[in-house]
Parts: sequence; C-alpha cells; structure tokens
Amino acid sequence: MTTHVGPEAVDDESVVCRCRDLGVELESSAGPRCILRGITADLREGEFVSIMGRSGTGKTTLLRVLSGLVDPAPGSDVTFRGRPLDGPPEGAVFVFQNYAASLLPWRTIERNVALGLEGKTSKAEIRERVADALAMVGLSDRAKDYPWRLSGGMQQRVQLARALAVDACLLLMDEPFGALDAMTKASLQDELQRVHGQRKPTVAFVTHDTDEAVYLSDRILILGGSPATVTRELVVDLPRPRDQLVTRELPEFLRLRRAVYDEIVGGHG
Repeated sequence: MTTHVGPEAVDDESVVCRCRDLGVELESSAGPRCILRGITADLREGEFVSIMGRSGTGKTTLLRVLSGLVDPAPGSDVTFRGRPLDGPPEGAVFVFQNYAASLLPWRTIERNVALGLEGKTSKAEIRERVADALAMVGLSDRAKDYPWRLSGGMQQRVQLARALAVDACLLLMDEPFGALDAMTKASLQDELQRVHGQRKPTVAFVTHDTDEAVYLSDRILILGGSPATVTRELVVDLPRPRDQLVTRELPEFLRLRRAVYDEIVGGHG
C-alpha cells in the first residue's frame, strides 16, 4: 500500500535531517536564480530515501544543503539531529557519481579508505576499521592496490568503504551508480542494500533510474516545478531483503514504478 506520510506525523527523535520551507537561490549569469522553494521533508533514522525528478530540478542542490555545502535561503529551517545546520554535519559522508575523481590515485585503496580517520584516532584503530570496511564491500584482497588498477564498480565500492570506515550516520549519494553498466549497477545495489541492512545509516540517494529507486528505497521524494518543491512522496512497502528478479516481478513493484514514472514524465509528454 502506497501512502503519503506528512513530516508532521514523524516522531522528533527519529528525525536525522529536517527541512521546513527550505529555499535555495544560486547565482547565475542572469543573477540570482531560485532553485528550490518550500521544501518540507524529513530523513529518519536508518531510512533509505531516494530523491527523484527531472534534470535541473535541484536534486543535487538539496543533497548539498543537507551536507552543509550550500546555504539555504533566509527563512529556511534546516536541522540535523534537532540542531540548526550551519556547516557539514558530523557523521555525514557524500558519495559522488564520479568515483575516479573522488579517490586519490597516489594512495593505495586502504589509505584512501583511511582518509577520513587520519588524525582522529590511533593507527591501530584505523587499521582495524579500514580492514572491516574493506571486508564489508568485498575488497580485502585489493587493499594494497591503487585505484587505477580497479574497475569502476570496485572504485565505487572504495567510496562506500570510506563511508563505512568513519561509521557515517548519514550517506548522501549523488547518482553513485549512474555511470556503471547494468550488471555492475545491480551488484552494487545489492551490496548497498546489504550494508544498509547491517549498519543502518540514513541514506539520501539521488537517482534518475526509476527501477533503482523503487528497488532500494523505503520512501521516494519526487521534486518538480521551477523552482522545485516536493510534488509527491511514495512509501515503498516491499519486503526485505530484496532480490533483483523476485522483487522486480512483484505487482507492488510494478505499480510503484508506474506511479513514479507518471509523476515525473506523465505530465511532460
């Protein structure tokens, strides 16, 4: 059953990120341009939320606000664990689509994964946490390799391992599998699903892939309009763990996929 759950119905203690009347203006060649307006949404503890919408609706901008990298417009109310968000929140990690540019080519895989821990804990603990993270993503045997020796899918696993090593409570993922082939994408979707089930971070996941959003998510937020706002929220009530074949053949999966498609594409021809 797909329903709309308003943010006002959420228990405060379960909310990691809260947006109320969020607006964003960015500079353009024609002057300030309003990208987002009136965004009201919550990200709850351990929840996987996909953010969808047509190109240019501000999905990445919304992630950047939640990461503390973009300031919201005056009058916006954005909080992280109940406190006003005024910079990058502790425990939040951004995972980019461009995995090659996010890894340091002169560092081994294990040293790339250790990057967020250096100077914050002992060398022994760093070694232990890096080893655990690499084991979770199936890269223990590549720890001494360099990024350029790994496939695109493996490089993206390194990004995920880096987030796991710092024990991120909030993963902000901007089309992380968008540049990968279909089989590698499916493999990483299942890897992410498994890791999310074990660690339970809150995930905000931008994607243009309708099937991917339905397959991975607990909820889907759809942005639309110019400036963009949340035009629809869908609850994904599919059993977990999910299977690439069985889940995608369920009537509810097909219905949700159609609902997302109709909301994004239906009104635009």
